[in-house]
Amino acid sequence: MSHVSSPPSVPENGSAPVETGSAPANSRGRVIFASLIGTSIEFYDFYVYATAAVLVFPKLFFPNVDDTTALLASFAAFGAAFVARPIGALVFGHFGDRIGRKGTLIASLLTMGIATVLIGCLPTAHTDGWLILAPMLLVVLRFGQGLGLGGEWSGAALLATENAPTNKRAIYGTFPQLGAPIGFILANGVFLWLSITLSPAQFADWGWRVPFLSSAVLVIVGLYVRLRLIETPSFTKVVANGEVAKLPVARVFATSWRPLILGTFIMLATYVLFYLMTTFTLTFGTTPATADAARSVAEAAGRTFNPNTFVAGLGYSRNNFLIMLIVGVVFFGIFTLVSGPLAERFGRRRTLIWVTLGIVVFGLLFVPLFGGGFAGVMALLIIGFTLMGLTFGPMGAVLPELFPANVRYTGSAISYNVSSILGAAVAPFIAVALWQAAGGSPVLVGAYLSAMGAITLVALILSKDTKNVDY
Repeated sequence: MSHVSSPPSVPENGSAPVETGSAPANSRGRVIFASLIGTSIEFYDFYVYATAAVLVFPKLFFPNVDDTTALLASFAAFGAAFVARPIGALVFGHFGDRIGRKGTLIASLLTMGIATVLIGCLPTAHTDGWLILAPMLLVVLRFGQGLGLGGEWSGAALLATENAPTNKRAIYGTFPQLGAPIGFILANGVFLWLSITLSPAQFADWGWRVPFLSSAVLVIVGLYVRLRLIETPSFTKVVANGEVAKLPVARVFATSWRPLILGTFIMLATYVLFYLMTTFTLTFGTTPATADAARSVAEAAGRTFNPNTFVAGLGYSRNNFLIMLIVGVVFFGIFTLVSGPLAERFGRRRTLIWVTLGIVVFGLLFVPLFGGGFAGVMALLIIGFTLMGLTFGPMGAVLPELFPANVRYTGSAISYNVSSILGAAVAPFIAVALWQAAGGSPVLVGAYLSAMGAITLVALILSKDTKNVDY
């Protein structure tokens, strides 16, 4: 591995290094809570949009096209955030390595939160004069969400791992990762409650706005917690030793280009798996199973049904499938926590190699599991989200451990978010295209997941274990 495992012994300004042996200033509880609540809020905001992109945005913001085109347009807007995330990684990574983790984390949270609340205030394309402007602003605000998330994850991971005791970095690193299942359950739980308590007309009229607007409350809580933080010991030592990089982006590409590439592809299968398990399964699961059923749904919604573009799904109701997803995500959360001790005991690389092999095999089981009725679909969701927890959990330690402290924010953020483009941004779009190409069968979607898992497997084989890296 061609990377520096600890800050250089000679600072950039030529001054002598300063030894700082003081204990971490943040208490364990504060570190865990601040890293967890921040990513929970960020992922809540992100998943609120992801759920709305499937359930309501196609007809609210892209009303003048057929169902399939509207869905693809909604997914294209969904993908705008992933284009923004590497930009957010560069911007927030720069300041995270220049001025510190704390201030950068606060800025990323505000960026994400403000964009989310404004989406809740946005007029739809059905509003007079907003047919073109509404979807355009939706994409802009989605881009803002991506900017915020591009800086959030790395800061939260560094907050946890840079304050972790010896031999517990992977365990501490799972706490910001736990924000993903918590945010998902919160977001979809709110949508589920609204869809149960409101009529379809009320939900389409104003109910969909509630999850976006309520994000303001969560952001206030997150800001309160993060404002009470003290800078991490690792960055404090970088400053004390005069090792702050003037241009972290340039330095990380010059000194850590190999970890950047490996980190990007180590994360690839994780991203593809998660967005297939959430966005695609929700689409596939709630799409009518027959053309007659699809025609009835379109007529009830006042839309034109085009049998030439219809592709069959599983035919579950939206509420029932959301409940099934939430059950699966519970396993995501449980095995995210399980993954930390496993990565500490067996090493990051060995743990992830075995889990990635499981992902490759899992992709080949899509057809029999999706075709196995309720039991088969539930098995698919539980297995998929279990694998997701086992692969996502260690990433909170693995990616930061690839980089030295003075470019750790930038390096881990770039790897994490470039991988989001290669994996998550295109995964829903590719999955829908493959689903259509196979005439309603998920066989090609499963093969796509297996192929992405194979690429990650190669990256893991080429990498070295980072468990004993000097942080």
